[in-house]
Amino acid sequence: MDVLVRLEARPSDSPVVAHVDSMSVLPFGTRSRREVVTLYGVPDAQSLALALAATVESERIEAWHVGVVRHLGVWPGRGAVGDSAWRDASTGQLITRDLDIPLLTLQARATELLAECGPTLRRVAAGLAMPDWPEGSGRALSFSFADSMDVGGGASDTFTDEIGAENWLDSLREADAFTFDAESD
Repeated sequence: MDVLVRLEARPSDSPVVAHVDSMSVLPFGTRSRREVVTLYGVPDAQSLALALAATVESERIEAWHVGVVRHLGVWPGRGAVGDSAWRDASTGQLITRDLDIPLLTLQARATELLAECGPTLRRVAAGLAMPDWPEGSGRALSFSFADSMDVGGGASDTFTDEIGAENWLDSLREADAFTFDAESD
């Protein structure tokens, strides 16, 4: 599963921790499913783990549907609330379903994710929180974890990040031509 984590300012009228939107697998199979996690406020590993727990739990609930798309809000004190939709394979009819994942379930899954993948989650959160992002750029980082994740308990240790957590800012600066050679002042 590929995950894109975005950071946005917290909406002034809402205590939402994160939104999770999933996109189904492309038919030509170049990528696995893509989860877009939007964190609000100051990013930390715990809020990222809670949002990822919502993706894992919603996947567990509806893993048997092909082409399912989910939209969830992660709320403090409430858990994850949203819906999912997919097309019935035999009739082509659009089917929707409400999702409500209790906070205790999310917290338990988030604890498992932090135990298995804590360093990566902390690096992603720290990367999003760094103050020296290029002005005007959206704060977003990608990483992946295996689709073969044991959804019944614990995450695999196959978290990877696509651009390297240690050199992601250097990659941004090079892409924007902000690098210079110290020897040729």
